[in-house]
Amino acid sequence: MPRPTSAKEIFEAMPSRFLPEQAAGLNASIQFDLSGEGGGQWALTFADQKLAVTEGLTPNPSMTFSASANDYVSIINGDLNPMAAFMQGRVMVKGDISLAMKLQTLFAR
Repeated sequence: MPRPTSAKEIFEAMPSRFLPEQAAGLNASIQFDLSGEGGGQWALTFADQKLAVTEGLTPNPSMTFSASANDYVSIINGDLNPMAAFMQGRVMVKGDISLAMKLQTLFAR
């Protein structure tokens, strides 16, 4: 897959890159709140080894991930270390932080 250039491209590609076997027993929702140019709000809902990606808000997310759209695209493309971005305050995670770590295993590269 070519390197995505926008958050929208990333979220649109997620269903085709989702690895259902990695999501066994996972029932959670993750809210993404991305600011700046190309930003927006998206929600991922995992249930019964299925993924639903929706634009907008989800009620009572298990975790909320906040960053600029540019930083998020850089993280996905491997140009920005997610842990370094978190430590620098460029990424904020509220709720079940273990979901942030699990996300890396749920999608094919």
